[in-house]
Amino acid sequence: MKAVRLHRFGGPEVLQIEEVPEPVPGHGEALVHVHACGVNFIDVYQRSGAYQSPLPRGLGLEGAGTVVSLGPGVEGVRVGDRVAWKHTPGSYAERVAVEAHDLVPIPDGVDFETAAAAMLQGMTAHYLSHSTFPLQGGQRCIVHAAAGGVGALLVQMAKKRGAIVFATCSSGKVHIAEAAGADHVIAYDKADFVEEMKRLTDGAGVHVVYDSVGKTTFDRSLDCLMVRGTMVLFGQSSGAVPPFDPQILNRKGGLFLTRPSLAWYTRDREELLRRAGDVLGWIASNQLQLRIADVLPMAEVAEAHRRLEGRRTAGKLLLVP
Repeated sequence: MKAVRLHRFGGPEVLQIEEVPEPVPGHGEALVHVHACGVNFIDVYQRSGAYQSPLPRGLGLEGAGTVVSLGPGVEGVRVGDRVAWKHTPGSYAERVAVEAHDLVPIPDGVDFETAAAAMLQGMTAHYLSHSTFPLQGGQRCIVHAAAGGVGALLVQMAKKRGAIVFATCSSGKVHIAEAAGADHVIAYDKADFVEEMKRLTDGAGVHVVYDSVGKTTFDRSLDCLMVRGTMVLFGQSSGAVPPFDPQILNRKGGLFLTRPSLAWYTRDREELLRRAGDVLGWIASNQLQLRIADVLPMAEVAEAHRRLEGRRTAGKLLLVP
């Protein structure tokens, strides 16, 4: 079978399509024929070496497909099931062996591409808005990169919870954040988002900032928070935030800072199924709009990474084997 392999860290050009042996599902695993797999910034970090791991290795973490065989000891999953997953290394492949307890059923009315696109980004938006800082009606939040995959979903979920949403994005993508339901959209390439936020809130600030950008937004995002506000840093698309003195949090109003990831919010199967069930169920019932930017053949994986890194996408990028 064909799979993407990484033999050295570097730019998109290091990604190779190779013939590799088909996985044999071990104890508790299911072999899945992959119909679509998602492309995410964590894949870029792993490819570049920002997140290092032993080489050679596969790439990709999420996908959707059909179960074709089962290893011993599998319960709750059957051959022929339509399933999706969010954290199985090597998912850029024609077939992948997935821990059965990591698989979630795809509901009727949701196709494979949509399910693959929803797993990481959809559940990330869910844990941020429902658990890390569980928004309540009337609370104010900033969503950076609001036209991106996670951002647009997070705006929608924040509005479902009754929040007042301030979204930031480039001027060319304002329409996406507006369509997601943001109350105020600030084009960061045309206005200072701190000054705009303070003007729009009469200086009150926001309860929480959801920041996936990192280096270029972190310091100024702290200036947007009200007293005892919460900074949720969940990504670093512009680079890692440098070390800083925690006393800054005190000086700016006794602020809270957290650096979460999806793994800590899907620690058992019950939590995984609940989050995935909400996300996929909302999509199936048209309560949540998922934007797929493009679907590329797996052979064009390097181009997919170039588009993602160059911020030339508005929504989710998918690969199909």
